[in-house]
Amino acid sequence: MTGRITIDIFTTLDGVAQAPGGPEEDTSGGFRFGGWQAPFTDEVSGTQIVEGIRGLDALLLGRRTYDIFAAYWPSHVGQDDVIAEVFNRVPKYVASRGAPVLDWAGSSLLGPDLAADIAALRARHRDIHVIGSIDFAHTLLDSGLYDELNLWVYPLVLGRGKRVFPEGLVPATLRLVAPPVASTTGAIRMRYAPAGDVRLGDMTRDDRGR
Repeated sequence: MTGRITIDIFTTLDGVAQAPGGPEEDTSGGFRFGGWQAPFTDEVSGTQIVEGIRGLDALLLGRRTYDIFAAYWPSHVGQDDVIAEVFNRVPKYVASRGAPVLDWAGSSLLGPDLAADIAALRARHRDIHVIGSIDFAHTLLDSGLYDELNLWVYPLVLGRGKRVFPEGLVPATLRLVAPPVASTTGAIRMRYAPAGDVRLGDMTRDDRGR
């Protein structure tokens, strides 16, 4: 068995992925738009998000997202909540340069060799999801240690905040692996897989489409 690594990210049209869930989620850098995703929720996006979570069998998280989840989801056990049931049940693996206390049941810290740890997780689990964790996601995108980027793009522009693709990220080509899904509020889900290096051409050539 070779497990898959899926990165799930909510982003604005200008690529901001910081603090979609609430005002206090991540105020670093003076970010004041926390909770920007909330006005765009609907049944279409809710169903898609829950179905994606329902099938996962491990979480792979950055430290900040882990702390947010660990402070919230354990208190929702037994409330007929699919997300709470899955998040509390599956193993949680945390990427951190420090030595955090991981007191959420089923949590463990990744070691210093990320590539080796990812390989071990692939051998142990079938469907591993990275949710949010934007700084950690940058590392996975840079190193190509993922199988799918599940991107929800919302119809607003913030002009500031942590971005999905910051300046300096390793150039790469992606390919669409499923038809986009649009919500009733204008959010669009797009699923991409890595597709190798950037390929260049010349739009001025007469044979550019051949």
